[in-house]
Amino acid sequence: MAARALVFDIWQDIVRYSVTYILLVFVVMSAFSVIYYSHINRQTTSELEILFSKKDELNIEWRNLLLEQSSLAEHSAIESKAKRLLNMKRPDRDSEVIVSLK
Repeated sequence: MAARALVFDIWQDIVRYSVTYILLVFVVMSAFSVIYYSHINRQTTSELEILFSKKDELNIEWRNLLLEQSSLAEHSAIESKAKRLLNMKRPDRDSEVIVSLK
């Protein structure tokens, strides 16, 4: 009988303070959601910093490739490589052949 009265008293306390218990549950859920989203925010910020550093590295590589392309595309560089590697020379007037299309 005493156990039954104790259970009844506990039930009455739960009903009486139900709003407080519900608010307590919401406060705990809110605290855990703040912790979770702070963690996600830190991870995303870290990944963003890594991507920014990779972007900077790729930009530097792109600039170096553009410089290399411009230096290789110069006529003097092409001409010197043609002379050196392929033993080519400029044609003189006697060796030119003009082909006309009809």
